[in-house]
Amino acid sequence: MLSLDISFYNWDLFTNYILKGLVFSVQLTVLATIGGIVFGTFLALMRLSGKPLLVYPATFYVNTMRAIPLVMVILWFFLLMPMLIGRPIGADLSAIITFIAFEAAFFSEIVRAGIQSIPRGQIYAGEALGMTYGQNMRLVILPQAFRNMLPIFMTQTIVLFQDTSLVYAIGAYDLLKGFEIAGKNFGRPIETYILAALTYFIICFSLSKAVRLIQAKVAIIR
Repeated sequence: MLSLDISFYNWDLFTNYILKGLVFSVQLTVLATIGGIVFGTFLALMRLSGKPLLVYPATFYVNTMRAIPLVMVILWFFLLMPMLIGRPIGADLSAIITFIAFEAAFFSEIVRAGIQSIPRGQIYAGEALGMTYGQNMRLVILPQAFRNMLPIFMTQTIVLFQDTSLVYAIGAYDLLKGFEIAGKNFGRPIETYILAALTYFIICFSLSKAVRLIQAKVAIIR
């Protein structure tokens, strides 16, 4: 019968093996979220511009990225980019760039839907005041849209944090990698994978609760 023993899991094990991976997973999540929202907003504005030279490239990029599994994008970028630039870029930097590029496609759809959810009267009111398209978007539409999109942004960020475990495929030292190394060093691979799953669950469940609170506050503001 299989017996599970997690008595080896202590603060020293956490600081020596797990903490480094947790820090990188959080950093990757934050950078990919910020970069993805910024890049995704530009993609959304390109798709909503009505200009074919902007609409078609942005649409092609978004649809392509959303149709390819993230782990394949991670591997392609990690393996092909050094060949193109003539030098390795490292697993950590490769993961950050890949996640920003990939998540931008999903954030762009959230931003596009958020912008389209704002009543057209808001746009017409801005135009009546003499605002340009850029001023209207920056001062009137986007602030309202981002407030409405905040819970969805956070939900996507939770999914993103879970997906950071995929950088394991290129050898980056993320949270899952930290647990794996700890399991090998202590001869307890099964227990460490169970603890890894429990850690992911606690973090994501806590963030999900935060999303519900924010969603309720946004609903009250409306």
